[in-house]
Amino acid sequence: MSSFLMFFQQAAAPAVGAAPAGDGGMGALLANLMLPIGMIVIFYFLLIRPQNNRMKKHKAMLAGMKKGDTVVTQGGIIGRIFALKDDEVVIDTGEGGKLRIVRGMIVDVKNPSAPAAANDSKGS
Repeated sequence: MSSFLMFFQQAAAPAVGAAPAGDGGMGALLANLMLPIGMIVIFYFLLIRPQNNRMKKHKAMLAGMKKGDTVVTQGGIIGRIFALKDDEVVIDTGEGGKLRIVRGMIVDVKNPSAPAAANDSKGS
C-alpha cells in the first residue's frame, strides 16, 4: 500500500526545471476540453443523429398513410385503415371490429398496392 501512495506523491510533485503552474495558458485549457468535446461529438454521431433520422422517417410514413393501407400498431394490432382524422386513425381489425387509435402509435404501414416479396409463400 505504501508504494501505491508513494506513486501518487511522486506524480503530484513538480518535476525539476518544470515551468510554474500558471504558465499553462491556452494549451492547458484546450487539453482539458478535448475529452468532453470528443464525448459530445461521439454522442451526436452515435445517438442523436440516428434518432433524428428515425423520427423523420416515422413522420414521413405517418403523413403518407391513406385509406386502405394495412397498419401495425405499437401494441401489435394489425388492421386496415378505415378513416383518417387529424390525430386519430380508425382501423378495421376484421369481423366488424373497428378501433380508434392515436396516429403516433402506428409503427408500420404496409401499402396493399406494393408488390409482394419474391420469397413469400402464401399458398402453403
